[in-house]
Amino acid sequence: MKSILVKFSFPVFLLLLSFKPDVQEFQGQALYFSKSKMELGNWGARMSEAQKKQIQARLKNRLEKTYVLNFNKEEAVFYEEEKLDAWSGATDSWGKNFARGKQYKNVKENALVQSQEFYGKQFLVKDKLQTIDWKMGTESKQIGQYMCFKAMATIPTAELTWYDFSWSNLRAAPQKENDSTNVQAAEPQVKMTLVEAWYTPQIPVSHGPGEYWGLPGLILEVSAGNTTMLCSKIVLNPDEVIKIEAPDKGKVITKIAYQSTVSEKMREMRDNRGRRRSR
Repeated sequence: MKSILVKFSFPVFLLLLSFKPDVQEFQGQALYFSKSKMELGNWGARMSEAQKKQIQARLKNRLEKTYVLNFNKEEAVFYEEEKLDAWSGATDSWGKNFARGKQYKNVKENALVQSQEFYGKQFLVKDKLQTIDWKMGTESKQIGQYMCFKAMATIPTAELTWYDFSWSNLRAAPQKENDSTNVQAAEPQVKMTLVEAWYTPQIPVSHGPGEYWGLPGLILEVSAGNTTMLCSKIVLNPDEVIKIEAPDKGKVITKIAYQSTVSEKMREMRDNRGRRRSR
């Protein structure tokens, strides 16, 4: 009887050694609400309050956005939830050309992969993550059920809006080469943006919305320029496993090359429009 028990127990022992519990990888999903202040510049001074409100209502889809951030310990995917235009019932096709595409970040490999569509052409922007020199503060505040701490950074504005386009970039006159009357050309001034972020160590990942990352906790709120992003909901380890994968379709290009491509196309469109008007 003893020998029978030994023979039976040995295979069971091996089975227990080989058994690995099906433990789900740490994952999470954070929903963000983004709100931007409308900047009308000199035009705003000549507008009535009623006109300003009308423009603000018309541009609501561009001023107020919702985003999703899916993440694990090393990777994150960030994308905008598409909404219909409140007035026309259609998507904002013009704004879509300069909107942030689906973004993948890998903090371990220092890798950025972002899908961008520009006038019907698909691009796959591959680059390194923007280095952010965060200055840690001591201020704290509660966001939902999470205790958050403040951090500040100054980042080149172009690194935060590289997927966007501004006509002012084309209006800027190119620097001419030095000549005998101009001993030294002025260095182009780099525009910087002050960023304020609030992160929670209770979720110990280095992720955040958009270009922001690198803090010892998930970023729940970030303010930069005229835009603020605030986390409205967090789900940790959801029942359904989230696929966190980099986009893989489109012409591979760097951020700088993508900016050049967009600027060249917009310059061509501007020049063609000018030639048609002069006829």
